[in-house]
This record gives sequence, structure tokens and C-alpha cells, in this order.
Amino acid sequence: MFTKFKKRYVVTAVAVVFLFVGTSFRNDFFEIAKQIEIFTTLFKTVNTNYVDETNPGELMDTAIKSMLADLDPYTNYFNEADVAKFKINNTGEYTGIGALITRKEGRLIIKEPYKDYAADKAGLKAGDEIIQIGDVSLANFKEDAGELLKGTRNTKIDIKYKRQGKVYDTQLVLDEVDVRAVPYFGMVDKETGYIVLSQFNAKASTETKQALQQLKTEGAKRIILDLRGNPGGLLNEAVNVCNLFVPEGEIIVTTKSKNEKYNNTYKTTKAPVDTEIPLAVLVDGKSASASEIVSGALQDLDRAVIVGSRSFGKGLVQRPLELTYGTQVKVTISRYYTPSGRGIQALDYTHKDVDGKAIRINEKDYNAFKTRKGRTVYDGGGILPDVVLDESKQSTIADALQRNDAIFNYATAYYYKHPDMGAKIPTVTDADFEDFKQYLKKENFEFDTETEKALKLMHDTAVKEKIDASIANEYNQLLAALQKSEEKELNKHKEEIKKLLQDELIKRYQYKEGLYKYYTVNNAEIKKATALLGNTAEYNKILLK
Repeated sequence: MFTKFKKRYVVTAVAVVFLFVGTSFRNDFFEIAKQIEIFTTLFKTVNTNYVDETNPGELMDTAIKSMLADLDPYTNYFNEADVAKFKINNTGEYTGIGALITRKEGRLIIKEPYKDYAADKAGLKAGDEIIQIGDVSLANFKEDAGELLKGTRNTKIDIKYKRQGKVYDTQLVLDEVDVRAVPYFGMVDKETGYIVLSQFNAKASTETKQALQQLKTEGAKRIILDLRGNPGGLLNEAVNVCNLFVPEGEIIVTTKSKNEKYNNTYKTTKAPVDTEIPLAVLVDGKSASASEIVSGALQDLDRAVIVGSRSFGKGLVQRPLELTYGTQVKVTISRYYTPSGRGIQALDYTHKDVDGKAIRINEKDYNAFKTRKGRTVYDGGGILPDVVLDESKQSTIADALQRNDAIFNYATAYYYKHPDMGAKIPTVTDADFEDFKQYLKKENFEFDTETEKALKLMHDTAVKEKIDASIANEYNQLLAALQKSEEKELNKHKEEIKKLLQDELIKRYQYKEGLYKYYTVNNAEIKKATALLGNTAEYNKILLK
């Protein structure tokens, strides 16, 4: 009852506290003052009269965060502890164990150790579960366990970890971790250079420039810039990356807001490296924000051919704002627009469906825009490539397999069955695919489709109402039909899933660097981009040169 009360009334009241300092305060002073008074009275009354002891800080924290969650996923409140823990360091340097880790279902799992950093040197592998850090057992540890793995350089941390059912000990020695924005670059063929830009930290444009210059000295006469899976980062670095390929003074992106001070135009300010070299940019459904600024601007300026699938559509701009007592709020302040005027944002958080999910812009409502040379491009969220490749799109079933760690966990089991492959590239055969399907059955893998969720909810309700026995036959028939349908989907997307399995396995044996090297020879999108760049007539036709 009290939980419902908090969400309905406290959250509403807290909303106006944040609006107090905004434009609405000036326009509607009485309403805001009224709501603040209601909230203040309510907050005091609840904390004074509630049957059990309350924690005012936690109560307020829950109310604020619940209220902001109703706006969009990017507007977030950070209390004092959050600010200390989660302030983003965009320099690309930090002290740590040098691994991507995740906490899932109470377990702290190594997702990817970075080559030659602390975790790798200590012998940790993807799939290892850290169960103790120093004297702290993680079995019942509810706080952020990642904080226990931080410290100054050369700090020694003893840990226990579980691997394939066995427990091991090792010691981590913390060191500086240099998070490279460009983790790989190289030549695809004698004339085509390939640059992977994985994030837009403070080193993004510098590292991209260095890679571009180095590739040109090695004979590159055309460039593939890979932004697939790049979630974005610093806006100024997106502008600077574009500046490598376009002249000084070009508009790259504009931001628009109801608040005039957040309306800005961002232009290139430096001398470029090369404004003529043929350029292909790879994007996919996980390319977001700054990646969309770069691909959208280069497309609108007719400077590059975009290849792949429609990008994510994250066109909302956030800014951290300082509050009292060391707290912060990261607020969505404006929207991104490409040089032609296209909005990048895909989801409309002001309009939601019956399940409370933001609505995606309908294709019939897309608007047409013109590039510099008169090509027609459309908004609708994200950047639609000039060359759309089906193999760049991820199916729903493949997304579920990755999201729920089926591919990751299978790769872990595979790795320990075949530990001595060395530099050999693992090949996922049809037999391996059948083995993977059996693995899913053995592990009772849940795909979490909407149908599966609805069926499970129905069964849980039937159990509560004690009618599950009477519908057991019907339920089992539906479940069997659903499982048959899911297996059909697995078979339908067999080649896509095999590719994802192979990518994950290559990382296990040869790290991320080995995967990128493999891509230069075997990846379908890179092959298409290479062929396109090598066909001057086709390339120029797309750009209307």
C-alpha cells in the first residue's frame, strides 16, 4: 500500500521540485508553489506518522528516480554516493582490473578481459565468476561489488573465482587502463584501409587521425570507418572526427530545445586530413548518438556512403547539472539534428503505448530532406544507410540469445572443451549449431519473447488461483507449440546465429583484436564496403558526383 502511495503522490510532488528552477516556474508561479507546499506537507506527514521507521533519504531517492524514469531513460538523478561512484571519466584512462564485468542475478561475471591488463595477467577468462574480493564474500553482498575492485595503481587485491564448477585463487594488481577509442586499424587490401572507432572518448579524433594518416602511408586510397556497436560519447569528438574528412567551417550538427540557451550549431574548426579520399561508414542498430552525428553529417554532406542497417536513433542530448549537497541530475535538454535538418531521435517518450513503452515514429510520418547535392534522405529516427544490408540487421531471436547470455555461456563451455586451439580460427559447423540447440534445451533457456512472458504470467496466475491442474493439458500444448516455433526461428536464422557464435569464440582465443583482424577478411559488411569503394562508378553514382 505504501509503495503504491509513494509512486502516485510522492513522485508527482517531487516532479515539481525539479521544475521549480525552470521556465515553468516563471510562467506558472502559483501552481508550482502550491505543489511544493503539498509535497513538503506530505513528506513530513508520512515520515512522522508512518507505522514503521522510514528513511527520508531513501524515500526521497526512490521518489525522484521513479519520477524521472517516466520522462526518458537518459534523465537521471545521482545522489551523493552515485556521484562519487558513477561520474563518467571521458579521458579514456582509469585504474582498474582491465576487464568488462557484469552483475547478473547476483553473480559478478567477467565478460571480456582486455589483453595484457590486470585481469588477463592474473589468468582470468570470460565466463569466470568472482565470488570473493579480499575478505568480502559476494554471496550476500548487495552493494556495487565493482567498487571493491578499484584502488590506486599497484594495489594488490586477492580474489576467489569460480570456473566450470571449481574455485580458484588469484591476485590482481591494479594498473592504469588505457581505453582506446580506436582498438584496431589495418589494411583490408592493398588500397583499402579499415578503422574501428568503438567509442567517442576524449581520444577519439586523435586516434582516428593517427590511424588515417598511418593507413595513408601504407598505401590506403580509400577508407572504411566502422561505427558498428559504437554507443556514442563526446559531442565535440564527433565533430572533430567529421573534421578529418570535411573542410573547416562545415555545420555538423545542431541542437534544438525549448530553452534558447541550449540551441547551438556545431561546426568544424580545423584543417582536415583528406577531403577527397573515398569513404564508407559502417553502422548498425547499436550505433548511437555521436555515431549517428558522424554518419548523418557525412551522409548529408555527400562525403561518405553509409553502409549497414538503420542506426539506433538516440537523438536526445543530456547535460549534468549540479544540485545541492553534492547531488546531480542529468537532464535531457535538447535534440540532435543533422545538417539537412533531420532529427535523429527514434522513440517518442511523450507518447507511450498501453504498456508504458515509448512509441517509435511510424514510417508514414517520416519526412524527406535533401543532402547538399540534392539526394533525398529521411528522418524517422537513426540514420538509414545508403546501402542497406540485411546481414547487418539482427533478428529478434538472435537479440534474445545475446541479451540473455546464451551465446556467451555456450562459448564458455566450448572454450573449455577445446582449450588448445592456439592461433587457429574456430569454425562453427552445422554440428556445432545442433549442439548449441541441445545446450539451450538442457539449460532450459528462456527467450523472453512477449508470447513466452504472457504464457508464463498466465501459468503463474493459474497457480495462484489454484486452477493450474485443470488447465495443465492446454498449457503444456501451448508450451510445446511455442517451443516448436522457437526452434523454427533458430533454424531460420541459423547462419546469423553461427556467425555470432563464431565472433564470440574468436574473442575467447584471440581477444577483440583477433576478431577485428578476422573481420578484415571475412566480414560481409566490410566485403560489401570494400567492393563499393573499389567500384568508382557505383560509389560516385550513390553520391551523385
